[in-house]
Amino acid sequence: MKEVGVKWYSPGRIIVYAVLVIMTFLSLFPFYWMLVIGSNHTSAINKFPPAMVPGGSFIENAQKVFSNIDFFAAIGNSVIASTAITLTVLFFSSLSGFAFAKLHFKGRKFWFLFVLATMMVPAQLGIIPQYMIMSKLGWINSLNAVVVPSMVSAFGVFWMRQYISATIPDELMDAGRIDGCSNFRLYWSITLPSIRPALATLGLITFMGVWNDFLWPLVVLKERSVQTIQIALRTLNGAYYTDYAMILNGTFLATLPILIVFLLFSKQFIAGLTEGSIK
Repeated sequence: MKEVGVKWYSPGRIIVYAVLVIMTFLSLFPFYWMLVIGSNHTSAINKFPPAMVPGGSFIENAQKVFSNIDFFAAIGNSVIASTAITLTVLFFSSLSGFAFAKLHFKGRKFWFLFVLATMMVPAQLGIIPQYMIMSKLGWINSLNAVVVPSMVSAFGVFWMRQYISATIPDELMDAGRIDGCSNFRLYWSITLPSIRPALATLGLITFMGVWNDFLWPLVVLKERSVQTIQIALRTLNGAYYTDYAMILNGTFLATLPILIVFLLFSKQFIAGLTEGSIK
């Protein structure tokens, strides 16, 4: 028992936990600060010392948000776009990752390197040609312009290829082929059930990225009826006066869905990140 006590209260362990507590506080403080300002009046920002506890104006500021923008419609558009992109990215990335990891075909290494090379190209360089394509298709002011170009990601292909190569042995694939499984059956029945932590990790990262995306939706979504929540929140900025309490209240409300999704899939997310270290 003494040895266990010594290990538990060792200086190294105390330092590690102290650092973790500090990092947790620094990570949560911006979210808490949004709640504080979003539940006070804008004048609370200019006070010294500033307000550090939530006030009683949260409902009032929320009503201002709802009256200035169609908040729930924007949330619905973000949910549709984020969910559609996440599901398609998980399917196509895992399917491509399976092909690069377990199938032998001509030019496999070249095409995989080509996919990795696309990650080095800044996304901003493709905005103009991508906009021209969406315009030719008549998808401007449509969620199709947000969903379709993002249905597969190079990072997702890389992530799934590496995970499948590390976790699924070739002998398991050979056993499935002996039993008469086609390549798609090997992917659907053997590979997918074994890579759930990786799917959860990629899905969470993708969902958060799409939810917070601003530049591309700003370019293609002009009408308010199809705007995502990040674009809608931008319209809360006034030309002559900025109500920071209202803006941060709307930002706080828009952050809640991401927080809920993270809490639902946090266990799988952590399992996916730590899978390699456990092995």
